[in-house]
Amino acid sequence: MKRKILIADDHSAIRIGVKQICANEFPAMQFAEAVNYAQVFQKLKETDWDILILDVDLPGRNGLDILKQIKTDKIKVPVLMFSFHIEEQIALRALKIGAAGYLSKDAADMELIKAINQILKGKKYVSESISEKLLSLYEKDTEKEPHELLSDREYQTLLLIASGKTVSEIAEILYLSKPTISTYRARILEKMKMKNNAELTTYAIGQKLL
Repeated sequence: MKRKILIADDHSAIRIGVKQICANEFPAMQFAEAVNYAQVFQKLKETDWDILILDVDLPGRNGLDILKQIKTDKIKVPVLMFSFHIEEQIALRALKIGAAGYLSKDAADMELIKAINQILKGKKYVSESISEKLLSLYEKDTEKEPHELLSDREYQTLLLIASGKTVSEIAEILYLSKPTISTYRARILEKMKMKNNAELTTYAIGQKLL
């Protein structure tokens, strides 16, 4: 019986690259692609998958939203979260929700096959660099950092604000309205006890969130 991998990413170059890496190692593997929330769940309903490789930063309902829904619906598919973010907070959030692994896209060439093999054996996978950072988080004092108080969507908004995106640009990226993004921004400022975007950006840089 053929193994099957579903690749969910809104960038065609990433999907093609992942498929090529996997096909070289697993020539009998069957692949399918999805670019958003709706397509992911359509594919999940059509058949069973051995692994879902899921981009954290999908537009609209992002990868963390999808992962939560998969767990809520009790869909039995191991999920490898895939992102350009190497920041350990996102990895920790994904693993707490129930991801089978977390991999930075920058490390895909070297570690993707290793991650897939590990997950196919029923094990969890995080890269060595991320695992060290996660361990340091567990070893920290139990008092939370300000950004750890944010919801997943607020945290994503914080990263976009800190990267210099405007409310309009963030709304377009997340497929949400400008008033919704403004509400998220207000909540972020309130929870983190900050006054403006400049303070958020300074904090994000200081905490190495970008």
